[in-house]
Amino acid sequence: MEVEDKLHSLGLCLPDLPKPSGHYLGAVKVDKFLFISGVTCKRNGELLFKGQVGSDLSIEDGYEAAKITTLNHLSIIQDMLGGFDQMDRIVKLTGYVNSTDGFGNVPDVINGSSDFLVNLFGEYGKHARCAVGVSSLPGNAAVETDLLLSIK
Repeated sequence: MEVEDKLHSLGLCLPDLPKPSGHYLGAVKVDKFLFISGVTCKRNGELLFKGQVGSDLSIEDGYEAAKITTLNHLSIIQDMLGGFDQMDRIVKLTGYVNSTDGFGNVPDVINGSSDFLVNLFGEYGKHARCAVGVSSLPGNAAVETDLLLSIK
């Protein structure tokens, strides 16, 4: 099943291509890798989850925010590769959670991205990962992730 078909069956569609908020590229293709810059939980320019997970937002909110970052990554992949057929596999995900001091559930939040990638790509969606709690993110976003994938 095509990625777009899987998204549609989940009631989802790719958002508009996120725009970098500074002097950097949304993604860089080097050899057989695509390095995707960090994106937050915006959908079509609107920040959907704002605040710290653990005080302003629940773990479930953070999980959904992480899923939205992944949808943004998919839009970038679509733009850079012209679709998903050129993807080999997801290599690494780094997730940052805007969280309170001592918040120990950062991995549970970033599972929103990891679970989504595995549901879409199966074995090729399994990846190395780093999940980090931080005291703030751009625009007070709840979650930011970056992604590395290999290309066929």
